[in-house]
Formats: sequence, C-alpha cells, structure tokens
Amino acid sequence: MEYKREISVVIPEYCGASMIPQLLERLHNSLSPITTNYEVILVNDCSPDNTWEEIVRFAKDDKHVVGLNLARNCGQQNAITAGCKYAKGKYVVVMDCDLQNRPEDLPALYYKAQEGFDIVYARRVKKQFGWWKTKTSAWFHRVYDWMADSKTDESIAEFGLYSGRVIAAYNNMREVSRSFGFLISYLGFKSTAVEIQHDARAEGETSYTLSKLIKLAFDTIISNSTKPLIIAVIMGFILSSVAFLMAVYNVVAYFFDMAIVRGYTSTIFSIWFATGILLFMMGILGLYIGKIFEQVKERPMFIVMDEINTGVDSEK
Repeated sequence: MEYKREISVVIPEYCGASMIPQLLERLHNSLSPITTNYEVILVNDCSPDNTWEEIVRFAKDDKHVVGLNLARNCGQQNAITAGCKYAKGKYVVVMDCDLQNRPEDLPALYYKAQEGFDIVYARRVKKQFGWWKTKTSAWFHRVYDWMADSKTDESIAEFGLYSGRVIAAYNNMREVSRSFGFLISYLGFKSTAVEIQHDARAEGETSYTLSKLIKLAFDTIISNSTKPLIIAVIMGFILSSVAFLMAVYNVVAYFFDMAIVRGYTSTIFSIWFATGILLFMMGILGLYIGKIFEQVKERPMFIVMDEINTGVDSEK
C-alpha cells in the first residue's frame, strides 16, 4: 500500500481552542526533524467554543494542518475514528488536545517503530490526574480485566503510534460502541511500549464528567464481554435453587408436622429480593439488546460537515 504521508497525527478537539497554537507549534518542532511529509488532523467534535475557527485559521497558512468539523458531538472515540478515516500516513499517532500527551515524545515513538513494531504505546510513568480519576480508572481496569478475561495496562491510553495497516484494520471494524484502545489491542499486531512523561492539563478542566465516564465504562464492558450475561444466568440459577430448596422444606415440614414459621417480614423480603434480581437480569439483557439495536441501524459513526486541506470530498 502506498502512503501519501510519513506520519499522520490525529487529535480530537473539544473546548481546546486556546491550546491549538501551542499544540501545533510543539508538534511542528517535534515532527520536522523526522520528516517534512506529515499532517496534523484536528477533528472538531462540535465544540461550543471557537475551536473550528482556530483550526481554519491555522490550516489556511499551513498545509500540514488538516481540519474536520463534525456536524454533531459524537464523542472522543468517534472523533478519533473520523481522523483515522482521513489519515494518509504510513504511521498514525493518536493523542489528546490538552497537551497532557507531550508532542516531544513523538520521535521516541517513531524511532521505536522502526525496530519492526506495528504498535508503539506511550506508557505514562505517572499520570497527572486527580485522586478520584486515578482511582476510578484503576477500578475500571480491574473490573474490565475480570469481565473480559484479559490483562490491560492502566498506564496506557490512546496516545501511541500505529502503523498504517493497523489503522486500516481498525477502520474496517464497524462497532458502533467504539473504544480505540481496546479495539487496537484486539487486533493483535506486534506491539511494545515506550515510557513517557505525562504532563498536567495545559488549561481548563476535562470534559469527561462522572456520568460520561460511567457510560464509557458500561459501553466498553458490554461491547467487549459477555460475562455480565453469564453472571445473570448464575444469579438466576442460585435464586431458583434457593426457591426449590424452600419448597422442598415446606413439603417435608407439611408431612412431618414440623413447625413452619410464617412471617410478614420474610415474605416481603423474599418478594423484593426476587424482584430485584429479576430486574437486574432484565436490565443486563436490555443493555445488550440496546447495543444490538444501535448496531443494526447502521447509522454513521460521524458526519463531517466541513473540512479543510483534506484533498478529498466528504463521504462520511
């Protein structure tokens, strides 16, 4: 396959207008010693600030800058997918817009890939997050590893360098509920990791609220594991077994004139317990049915409203 660029850098943008000048300057300084044949793809995920205007302003003066303006807010993962669809690089870098991922680490990732690796992850030595986000991230990875029977590294996120054939394989995956890191890991290409410094966010606060993080966690687990269904089956079996044993006890007690304690509290508790378990299992089943419903509709994962310096017409 012939690639038009040596390196493509894909960056989803949301409320990061003020950081774009510094981001592009540092990227140019880091990429220029490697190659002049690169592109920086900035994907505006329907940001409420003037992000798109800033992207257009820089793209008009610098043909290295490619801009995509999404028609609606699709989320970080779909914004990454949009950028990967347009990427023309032999290698594709995915990173955040808030400068917590340092552009100065790109040469180390690139030169490591020259040793024959298709995937070079950026492993954060020390994450610059608050206590709450650090803890919830660790809890999520433990739950996910148990649910999916896998072993993930919580110090690794989307930031990394990926060969063109890895991105081509990723683009062919049609899951609506997307998690870039987990889908890339699923592909199984030869990978390694380079330890990097993780900086604090340059400005502002993250747009990931607690509710968004919980939704992302549920989407990732439901999309990559069927263990919740197995858990529901086991709980249903246990509940049925308890009910059966209680029925046997009552039959035996009836024939042997054993005292049967009848109480309002135990009856109400049993009803509420059984109802809660049933609703829990129905909820899990409903989540999977909902994901199937989203998938079979085959709606586009993103819609590009405007683009600049892409060299192609909008097709998505």
